[in-house]
Amino acid sequence: MSYSIRNVRDSEIDAVLELNEAVVPAVNSLSREEMVWFLRNAAWFRVAADAAGPAAFLVGLRAGSEYGSPNYRWFCARYADFAYVDRVAVAARARRQGLASRLYDDFAAAMREEVDVMTCEVNLRPANPDSMRFHEQRGFRQVGSQETEGGAKEVALLELRL
Repeated sequence: MSYSIRNVRDSEIDAVLELNEAVVPAVNSLSREEMVWFLRNAAWFRVAADAAGPAAFLVGLRAGSEYGSPNYRWFCARYADFAYVDRVAVAARARRQGLASRLYDDFAAAMREEVDVMTCEVNLRPANPDSMRFHEQRGFRQVGSQETEGGAKEVALLELRL
Protein backbone atom coordinates (compact mmCIF):
# COMPACT_ATOMS: atom_id res chain seq x y z
CA MET A 1 0.00 0.00 0.00
CA SER A 2 1.07 3.55 -0.69
CA TYR A 3 0.36 6.10 2.03
CA SER A 4 0.77 9.84 1.90
CA ILE A 5 1.43 11.93 5.01
CA ARG A 6 -0.65 15.10 5.07
CA ASN A 7 -2.72 17.38 7.29
CA VAL A 8 -6.03 16.09 8.57
CA ARG A 9 -9.02 17.46 6.68
CA ASP A 10 -12.20 18.69 8.37
CA SER A 11 -14.14 15.99 6.56
CA GLU A 12 -11.95 13.28 8.15
CA ILE A 13 -12.64 14.04 11.81
CA ASP A 14 -15.09 11.14 12.19
CA ALA A 15 -12.69 8.69 10.52
CA VAL A 16 -9.82 9.86 12.74
CA LEU A 17 -12.03 9.63 15.83
CA GLU A 18 -12.89 6.05 14.85
CA LEU A 19 -9.17 5.23 14.59
CA ASN A 20 -8.62 6.74 18.04
CA GLU A 21 -11.45 4.80 19.65
CA ALA A 22 -10.25 1.53 18.10
CA VAL A 23 -6.97 1.69 20.05
CA VAL A 24 -8.31 2.66 23.50
CA PRO A 25 -6.83 2.09 26.16
CA ALA A 26 -3.46 2.65 24.44
CA VAL A 27 -4.75 6.22 24.05
CA ASN A 28 -7.57 7.93 25.94
CA SER A 29 -11.05 7.96 24.48
CA LEU A 30 -12.12 11.29 23.00
CA SER A 31 -15.35 12.97 22.08
CA ARG A 32 -15.88 14.41 18.62
CA GLU A 33 -15.61 17.90 20.14
CA GLU A 34 -12.20 17.07 21.61
CA MET A 35 -11.00 15.78 18.25
CA VAL A 36 -12.20 18.99 16.59
CA TRP A 37 -10.30 20.93 19.28
CA PHE A 38 -7.11 19.20 18.13
CA LEU A 39 -7.89 20.09 14.53
CA ARG A 40 -8.21 23.76 15.48
CA ASN A 41 -5.42 23.99 18.07
CA ALA A 42 -2.74 21.32 17.66
CA ALA A 43 0.61 22.37 16.25
CA TRP A 44 0.63 19.15 14.23
CA PHE A 45 -2.31 16.94 13.26
CA ARG A 46 -1.41 14.71 10.35
CA VAL A 47 -2.60 11.45 8.85
CA ALA A 48 -1.08 8.67 6.83
CA ALA A 49 -3.76 8.08 4.20
CA ASP A 50 -4.31 5.83 1.22
CA ALA A 51 -7.18 5.57 -1.25
CA ALA A 52 -9.43 4.25 1.54
CA GLY A 53 -8.74 7.29 3.73
CA PRO A 54 -6.84 7.83 6.98
CA ALA A 55 -5.00 4.74 8.18
CA ALA A 56 -3.02 6.41 10.99
CA PHE A 57 -2.70 9.79 12.65
CA LEU A 58 -0.49 11.75 15.02
CA VAL A 59 -1.46 14.74 17.16
CA GLY A 60 1.41 16.96 18.25
CA LEU A 61 1.36 20.02 20.49
CA ARG A 62 3.85 22.67 21.47
CA ALA A 63 4.38 24.22 24.88
CA GLY A 64 1.95 26.97 25.80
CA SER A 65 -1.28 25.38 24.63
CA GLU A 66 -4.45 25.50 26.71
CA TYR A 67 -4.53 21.70 26.67
CA GLY A 68 -5.49 20.28 30.08
CA SER A 69 -3.90 16.81 29.91
CA PRO A 70 -2.00 16.12 33.16
CA ASN A 71 0.77 14.48 31.13
CA TYR A 72 1.13 17.50 28.84
CA ARG A 73 1.05 19.76 31.92
CA TRP A 74 3.86 17.68 33.51
CA PHE A 75 6.11 18.61 30.58
CA CYS A 76 4.95 22.25 30.65
CA ALA A 77 6.07 22.48 34.28
CA ARG A 78 9.56 21.17 33.46
CA TYR A 79 10.47 22.31 29.93
CA ALA A 80 10.58 25.81 28.46
CA ASP A 81 9.65 24.48 25.02
CA PHE A 82 9.04 21.07 23.50
CA ALA A 83 7.18 19.14 20.83
CA TYR A 84 4.68 16.82 22.51
CA VAL A 85 3.18 13.74 20.90
CA ASP A 86 -0.25 13.53 22.45
CA ARG A 87 -1.44 10.48 20.57
CA VAL A 88 -0.78 8.17 17.66
CA ALA A 89 -3.17 5.57 16.32
CA VAL A 90 -2.81 3.10 13.47
CA ALA A 91 -5.73 1.18 11.96
CA ALA A 92 -5.56 -2.60 12.22
CA ARG A 93 -5.45 -2.83 8.41
CA ALA A 94 -2.28 -0.72 8.31
CA ARG A 95 -0.21 -2.04 11.23
CA ARG A 96 3.39 -3.18 10.82
CA GLN A 97 3.87 -0.98 7.76
CA GLY A 98 5.97 1.70 9.46
CA LEU A 99 3.23 4.34 9.58
CA ALA A 100 3.81 5.31 13.21
CA SER A 101 7.52 5.71 12.47
CA ARG A 102 6.78 7.81 9.40
CA LEU A 103 4.46 10.06 11.40
CA TYR A 104 7.02 10.46 14.21
CA ASP A 105 9.73 11.25 11.65
CA ASP A 106 7.43 13.79 9.98
CA PHE A 107 6.73 15.55 13.28
CA ALA A 108 10.38 15.47 14.40
CA ALA A 109 11.61 16.87 11.09
CA ALA A 110 9.18 19.78 11.31
CA MET A 111 9.94 20.53 14.97
CA ARG A 112 13.73 20.07 14.89
CA GLU A 113 14.32 23.67 13.78
CA GLU A 114 12.12 25.03 16.59
CA VAL A 115 12.73 22.83 19.65
CA ASP A 116 15.41 20.48 20.89
CA VAL A 117 13.21 17.88 22.57
CA MET A 118 10.22 15.74 21.67
CA THR A 119 8.14 14.36 24.53
CA CYS A 120 5.36 11.84 25.05
CA GLU A 121 4.06 9.31 27.52
CA VAL A 122 3.44 5.59 27.41
CA ASN A 123 1.09 3.66 29.66
CA LEU A 124 2.77 1.58 32.34
CA ARG A 125 -0.61 0.69 33.87
CA PRO A 126 -2.39 -0.63 31.91
CA ALA A 127 0.87 -1.75 30.36
CA ASN A 128 1.60 -1.00 26.72
CA PRO A 129 4.85 -2.92 26.11
CA ASP A 130 4.67 -2.57 22.31
CA SER A 131 4.56 1.21 22.60
CA MET A 132 7.37 1.26 25.17
CA ARG A 133 9.55 -0.89 22.90
CA PHE A 134 8.74 1.34 19.90
CA HIS A 135 9.77 4.48 21.80
CA GLU A 136 12.92 2.93 23.25
CA GLN A 137 13.99 1.79 19.77
CA ARG A 138 13.53 5.37 18.54
CA GLY A 139 15.82 6.67 21.31
CA PHE A 140 13.27 7.99 23.81
CA ARG A 141 14.29 7.77 27.45
CA GLN A 142 12.14 7.89 30.55
CA VAL A 143 12.45 11.13 32.52
CA GLY A 144 9.60 10.59 34.97
CA SER A 145 6.35 8.84 35.73
CA GLN A 146 3.03 9.75 37.22
CA GLU A 147 -0.30 8.27 38.14
CA THR A 148 -3.42 9.69 36.53
CA GLU A 149 -7.16 9.12 36.74
CA GLY A 150 -7.03 8.70 40.51
CA GLY A 151 -4.35 6.02 40.29
CA ALA A 152 -6.16 3.95 37.67
CA LYS A 153 -3.35 4.68 35.22
CA GLU A 154 0.38 5.20 35.43
CA VAL A 155 2.46 6.60 32.60
CA ALA A 156 6.13 6.76 31.78
CA LEU A 157 7.06 10.30 30.68
CA LEU A 158 9.57 10.15 27.85
CA GLU A 159 11.86 12.52 25.98
CA LEU A 160 13.90 12.36 22.81
CA ARG A 161 16.60 14.96 22.19
CA LEU A 162 16.27 16.13 18.59
